[in-house]
Amino acid sequence: MIRLKAGAPRRARPRTYRSPCAAHRRPVRVALALGLPTAWGTTALTYKLVCPLAQQDGWGARIVTGAVFFAVGTGLMLHVRWALLRELRQARAAAGAVHRALLRPLPARIDGLATAAVQLSADRGAGVGGDLYEVIATDQGVRVVVGDVRGHGIAAVGTVAAVLGCFREAVHDEDELARVLRRLDRALDRHLRERARAEFSAVGPHAPDAVDPDSTVAEEFVTVLLLEIRRDGEVLALNCGHPWPYLLAADGAVRTFGGGDPLPPLGPFPLPAELPATDCGPLLPGEALFLHTDGAEDARDAHGRFFSLPAVLAEAVRTRPLTPCSVLRAVLTQLLRHTGGRPADDVTLMVVGNDGHRGRQSGPAVAHRVT
Repeated sequence: MIRLKAGAPRRARPRTYRSPCAAHRRPVRVALALGLPTAWGTTALTYKLVCPLAQQDGWGARIVTGAVFFAVGTGLMLHVRWALLRELRQARAAAGAVHRALLRPLPARIDGLATAAVQLSADRGAGVGGDLYEVIATDQGVRVVVGDVRGHGIAAVGTVAAVLGCFREAVHDEDELARVLRRLDRALDRHLRERARAEFSAVGPHAPDAVDPDSTVAEEFVTVLLLEIRRDGEVLALNCGHPWPYLLAADGAVRTFGGGDPLPPLGPFPLPAELPATDCGPLLPGEALFLHTDGAEDARDAHGRFFSLPAVLAEAVRTRPLTPCSVLRAVLTQLLRHTGGRPADDVTLMVVGNDGHRGRQSGPAVAHRVT
């Protein structure tokens, strides 16, 4: 018998709410899952043991018996197919929920900047991958992150969640962009150490392929591009092994925005003591930035030719009126045509445009996922 001390509050047990409809549907699903195969098997067994026609050796009796067992086998196959389709729908719904939680749809406008993003997953049927992006308005300006985790698909989801979760907190807490990058580096290091300990515990300390529980996974890294677009249009950047964005100028020119040697990707090497942000110049009204992961420029066709992203962008900016969605639509169409609809790596495309109206208004979400 357990007695509570005097004055100690009684802890209430958490109660889980269950929908009455869900409670009624569960027995029905169990009955269908078990009852239909049992019914088909009982039908076949009853016909074989009870029906006099099944005991005869004539051709007519054999044809009828074969038809009965063919119908039973078809019914069992259809039942298995129905169960597999139901599981597939549930898996896709779960993947979609994970994708919406990790990569939240971007608003059409944030602090006067027009935004749009699209992501293609290399894994067919997967709603998540190894690319990450986010745009957040802060007191210092609009801060943007685009990153690419080594690998793609479900295996990279944990790293994407660790980096994005840290970014969404750090951009509001840190005044300098360099401090945001250092927090991302610490979050990634912590995530990799925890994963190494989990693998060490699962494999066992005496296994030949056991890893050091206090070391990070040496093969893992993340390329990251951080941008800070201030209220006056000035853009600061910190690049850790990521492709530089393209500037879509108002006169239709397309050129690389930023430049210089980027820092090493996060993970394998420690960050240097000094992290000076690159002053990329202003983002003038009527101009836009096109950000992407290396899956876009590394995409190849059936003959091994690389995708010419600058040429496609130059053709896309000729379309008027120039909007982020129109640019993404043009690039995405050409990319899918180039790869035959099956890119070998995850691809993320994002456009951030300055239309000259800097206010903290926001519009409907326009981020898309293409599988």
